[in-house]
Amino acid sequence: MRVGLFLTCLNDTLFPAAGKAVVQVLERLGHEVVFPRAQTCCGQAHFNTGYRRECGPLARKFVRDFAGLDHVVSPSASCVAMVRENYRDLVGESPPVYEFTEFLVDVLGVTDVGAAFPHRVAYHPTCHGLRLLDLGDRPTTLLRAVRGLRLIDLPDAKHCCGFGGTFALKNADTSVAMGTDKARAVLGTGAEVLAAVDNSCLMHIGGLLTRWRSGTRVLHVAEILAGT
Repeated sequence: MRVGLFLTCLNDTLFPAAGKAVVQVLERLGHEVVFPRAQTCCGQAHFNTGYRRECGPLARKFVRDFAGLDHVVSPSASCVAMVRENYRDLVGESPPVYEFTEFLVDVLGVTDVGAAFPHRVAYHPTCHGLRLLDLGDRPTTLLRAVRGLRLIDLPDAKHCCGFGGTFALKNADTSVAMGTDKARAVLGTGAEVLAAVDNSCLMHIGGLLTRWRSGTRVLHVAEILAGT
């Protein structure tokens, strides 16, 4: 199967390890991963800020860039939700785009990717994954199958971390307060690592954990699944 990797702007700029992990896992499972080098932004930042007309050309370019692939996979529930929820209204079509854990479980029928990660891990279900993509227990099912990993319950896990893209810029005080609640909940679990399917949320929570010198790391789920 030929699978297109949609890395997203944030991951390409700040968290390329997530994309590399997706490639590692899919190739381990026997699939060919294609990275269209012309890919750029999906337009989510424009769309959410009210510039819907301006994100139209980006949406059309995205459709062209990923044309002809069996499936498109991304390590970002947020960007996948943008494409899936809004592209048909914007440009009349949408490629078959999947969030990474959703693709593994629903399309490939895989719940154990042969990973090992001997650490205590808490999982934060991001808003887009939880409410728009309805990922449910797909990420945690994959994490529970990882050898040596101990999955720890996160109190109030469904509460938003406060990042919200441009929300964090426009409402910084509220964003930091929400992130502080989430970071404190993470520390209360005693987890060594916080995992999620969106690096944007991990960046927000992880920034607080780093400032507090907590020693708690943040990792994309894909990076954990790539471990052997």
